[in-house]
Amino acid sequence: MHPIVRWFHQLGSPPTFDRFAARWSRVFYLAAVPVLLVGIWQALAVVPADSKQLDSFRILYIHVPSAWMSLFVFALMALYAAIALIWRIKTCEILAMACAPLGAGFTLITLLTGSIWGKPTWGTWWDWDPRMTTELILLLLYLGVIGLYYAIEDRRSAARAAGLLAIVGVSLLPVIRYSVEWWGSLHQGQTIRLFGESTLDASMALPLWLMVIGTKLWFAGSLLAKARADNLLREAGKAWVTAGPRAPLEDNRP
Repeated sequence: MHPIVRWFHQLGSPPTFDRFAARWSRVFYLAAVPVLLVGIWQALAVVPADSKQLDSFRILYIHVPSAWMSLFVFALMALYAAIALIWRIKTCEILAMACAPLGAGFTLITLLTGSIWGKPTWGTWWDWDPRMTTELILLLLYLGVIGLYYAIEDRRSAARAAGLLAIVGVSLLPVIRYSVEWWGSLHQGQTIRLFGESTLDASMALPLWLMVIGTKLWFAGSLLAKARADNLLREAGKAWVTAGPRAPLEDNRP
């Protein structure tokens, strides 16, 4: 077996995943903090005010990374759920369900910061705009996954049912992404592109990318920490849990 394939197979073992998550969650958290602090400092103190929106545009340094994360986390949740359904990997079930509250948090931040930005820009806290409406539906989908997961007593059956909902719900993501282009919308079009020319001024781009990287690092740390806690809860009573971290790992099965 190829070493990388063997490593992924071993990572499916609850004891191995516990050690991996304990180590790397701290690494991701420690990496995220300086990146986020520099990004926030640049966004608040270094970047000049926008010519039209003045200082109100600065909230976009939180809004945009959160909006991107709301879509990314849902797609990742659906991917983990698909892997769990196909190959019956318990760790992927745990990771999929750990994504749900984190993604819901990012989606809520997106909606709140969008409303705060919309009041001085559009003159209203809320408008049933296609982008805003579909983002709200995304939040309801996240809450639906969470609610379904906790409504079923058996954890594995619950994860499979909620994972199936996540897989079906992933079809909403392209609708959110292209809603501004498909329908008339108050929401501004795409100004930042990974490939091609962006309309965002170069002086304003650095802190945005720092915030994008920082939020992904923070999410990775939070995901591993949440999944580790859920893994320990599911495995409570097993010898490797009750004996502590230095106990011999006898059960390496996914």
